[in-house]
Amino acid sequence: MTTLTITNARIVTRDRDFIGNARMRCGRIAGVDEGALRLAGAEDWNGDFLLPGFVELHTDNLEKHLMPRPKVSWPEFPALLAHDAEIAAAGITTVYDALGVGDVDEAALRGKDQSGLMACLDQAEQAGLLRAEHRLHIRCELPAPNAVRLFEPFVNNPRVQLLSLMDHTPGQRQWTNVEQARIYYTGKKGWSDEKFDHVVTESKTLQEKYAEPHRRYFIDHARCHGIPLASHDDTTPQHVLDAREAGIAVSEFPTTGEAARAAREHGLGIVMGAPNVVRGGSHSGNISATALANERLLDVLSSDYVPASLLGAAFALIDKCGFSVAQAVATVSLNPARCVGLGDRGEIALDKRADFSRVRVLNGTPSVIAVWRGGKRVA
Repeated sequence: MTTLTITNARIVTRDRDFIGNARMRCGRIAGVDEGALRLAGAEDWNGDFLLPGFVELHTDNLEKHLMPRPKVSWPEFPALLAHDAEIAAAGITTVYDALGVGDVDEAALRGKDQSGLMACLDQAEQAGLLRAEHRLHIRCELPAPNAVRLFEPFVNNPRVQLLSLMDHTPGQRQWTNVEQARIYYTGKKGWSDEKFDHVVTESKTLQEKYAEPHRRYFIDHARCHGIPLASHDDTTPQHVLDAREAGIAVSEFPTTGEAARAAREHGLGIVMGAPNVVRGGSHSGNISATALANERLLDVLSSDYVPASLLGAAFALIDKCGFSVAQAVATVSLNPARCVGLGDRGEIALDKRADFSRVRVLNGTPSVIAVWRGGKRVA
C-alpha cells in the first residue's frame, strides 16, 4: 500500500495534540488536518493516538540478545532479528544500537570483536528483514586497553552515527558509590567479591594509562568523520565543561543535578533513562530522571535496557511532571532526532517520513497497537 488515510485519530504534533485526519503517501506524510471528519475509505482510529515513530539513541537491547547471560553467547543473526522485532513492537522506527567496545574481561561481550555482527546487519537489511532502521552508537570504554583495537571494524562503517565516551572506573561518575557497583557486577555479571575487588584495583591503573590517550583518539576520529559525540554519566560541572570543550553535543545520563544544570547552561542535549522514569529512580543510586524533568532538565528519553519503557515513560512525564502531551512525545521522537541531526523524521508534519504508530490507552496504560516505517506497516 502506497497510500493510507487515517481518520478520527488523536494526532500529536511538535507543539499540540488534536483529533484529526492524516494522509500518508509514498512513504511520506502527505497531509494533516484538524477536525473530527469521517472520511470515506479511511481507517477509523476511534480516538487512538497517532504518534511519530520513536527515535532511540541508546539501547543496550542488542547486547542483551547477543549475550543473554554472563558468558553465554547467542548466534548473531537470530539475536539481531529478535532485537529488531522487540524494538519495532515498542514503536521505535529509528534505533541507534549501542555497542560497547573495550573491556578488561575478554570473555565479556564488550571485549570481543563485533565484525561478524556488521555483516549480519547488512545481510538482514538487504533481505528486507529489518523492521526498524538500524544505526550504530559505539560506546567507547576509555580505560580499556583493547578499546581502540576493538573499534577497528567500525572505522569506515557508515552505520556508525554516534560515539559516546565512557569511563566506568569504580569510584567516579556512575559508580561514585563503589558498593552500588559491587551489587551490579556481582549480580548481573556473576563476579565474585574477590574478582570485583581485584578489578577495582586494576581499573585505577588502567584509567591512568589509557583513558586520556583513548579520549583524544575517539574525539579526533569523530571530528574527522563528522560523527556526533556524547559524554556519559557526567557527575560534575567540570565533566560537562570538558565535554563542551571537546565539541560534545549530548550529555547522556548525568548523575547529579549539578551536572544536568551545567549541561543546560552549555547547550548540551540531556538524555535520561526511560526505565529511571518508570521505576521512579536510578538503579545505580544516582539522581532520578523525574527530578530533572521537574526542573525541565530533560530533553531526551532513552529506553536503555527496556525498549518498551519509552512509551510508558513519555506518558509518565505527563502525569508526574506536568509535561504537555506534545512535550512528552517529543522526548522520544523530535528531540532525539534533532540531537543527531535527523531532520526528516521525529514528528507528524507535512513531508516528513511516514514513521508513526497507533497507541491506545487503557486503564491509564498506553499500548502500541501498530507501527509503520516509511509508510509500510512493520509491527
